[in-house]
Amino acid sequence: MGTVVSIDIADDLPEARLRELVASTCAWLHEVDARFSTYRDDSEVSRVRAGTLKPADGSADLRLVLDKCADLWRETDGYFDAYAAGPLDPSGYVKGWSVEVASARLAAAGSTRHHINAGGDIRMRGTAPDGGPWRVGVRHPWEADKLAWVLAVREGAVATSGTYERGAHVWNPRTGKPAEGLRSVTVAGPDLAVADAYATAALAMGEPGLAWLAKRVADGYESAAVTDDGRAFTSPGLPVAAA
Repeated sequence: MGTVVSIDIADDLPEARLRELVASTCAWLHEVDARFSTYRDDSEVSRVRAGTLKPADGSADLRLVLDKCADLWRETDGYFDAYAAGPLDPSGYVKGWSVEVASARLAAAGSTRHHINAGGDIRMRGTAPDGGPWRVGVRHPWEADKLAWVLAVREGAVATSGTYERGAHVWNPRTGKPAEGLRSVTVAGPDLAVADAYATAALAMGEPGLAWLAKRVADGYESAAVTDDGRAFTSPGLPVAAA
């Protein structure tokens, strides 16, 4: 998926069982990469882009992801768009979805305390190794060695979308140009796939995304954002860690 994934399992289980859980999680993430990568000519997404595979003939996972992307396109008034840059690219949903599924699989296998981080998109369950909440540092959008916020989460997800590492990789579908107005958007909520998509959509909207994010609080999604000119905004329930 073009990023590094770290897995931290805090359950008191035998080492052999922990290794099995990590291996099965890695196998799932590699399966997702093989199916959805835009860099592999043999992936289902690449075959759809090339016209050699119809979406309706793809795997159940492909059909589910494309359906979810369509739902989010409608929910975000078109700002979350798997076709924003031209050819199909559902990566803005796939990464969060794959980690959300990975966490659900770990839970079904008996892990009640874990933390999966895929390039800053994080899903947490239960308590951290120290018995407290998992602490998530949100990178300062200009100073890489500093944090803008530290969040404390026991159950849920945190996703961040920004322009400070990968540059102009999120497009405003209304203008056909790179998104501008917001430098960084972080969303915390119950589902990582949704949080990731919301962060991407708000970044694409620019400053109007701040008002749009405020409406997501009713559904359990809190947020933090930094504008291009350095102003910071947070929703009232953002789980900021105590000092």
